[in-house]
Amino acid sequence: MAKTRPGKRDLESYTIRGTNKVVRGFGSFGDSVLMRSAENEKAPYVARVESIEADVKGNVKVRVRWYYRPEESMGGRRQFHGIKELFLSDHYDVQSAHTIEDKCIVHTFKNYTKLEDVGPEDYFCRFEYKAATGGFTPDRVAVYCKCEMPYNPDDLMVQCEACKDWYHPGCLNMTIEQAKQLDSFMCYECSSIDGKRPHNKSSASGLANGKVENKRQKR
Repeated sequence: MAKTRPGKRDLESYTIRGTNKVVRGFGSFGDSVLMRSAENEKAPYVARVESIEADVKGNVKVRVRWYYRPEESMGGRRQFHGIKELFLSDHYDVQSAHTIEDKCIVHTFKNYTKLEDVGPEDYFCRFEYKAATGGFTPDRVAVYCKCEMPYNPDDLMVQCEACKDWYHPGCLNMTIEQAKQLDSFMCYECSSIDGKRPHNKSSASGLANGKVENKRQKR
């Protein structure tokens, strides 16, 4: 643990100005927060509070580890990146605690896919990001569908009853509305093995047996 600098004292918590929300900083267990951007039109930055300290005048500073949005990384935003996806970077910084606007929750990818409702405060992280090199950890993840893309939790997908793989409706020349009407689905490869035409039945009742969904709780 880093030593407190002369004239500084460590704080266990900080109450966000104008609220009763308490932020705590305990390294990897620190709270995640939204921090005001210098450019008012930009979305707030997201960071994890590592530690909190105050000087003799009562000025409070927070040491943070930044989360990057996909569009802030070297490779930019890609098709499989979720709207609420963040990368935990190796970029640390010290900021005034007054720039903290609110608390938020950065879930693991698995826990995020289990959420029944995603609120404004909910984000998720599945990669760590090296800001200097643009590298990611892990550098490989599972891929799905004919397009062989990692899973985007915002996208609707269809599951084959035979191989249990997941497919994007667009990759099957199917609209979202058509996919929502499926009662059952078998991909072309599995249908070919059986020597049958694709067994894709429609139902006016909409979703059936959890075969067409945003793949939540299926990881």
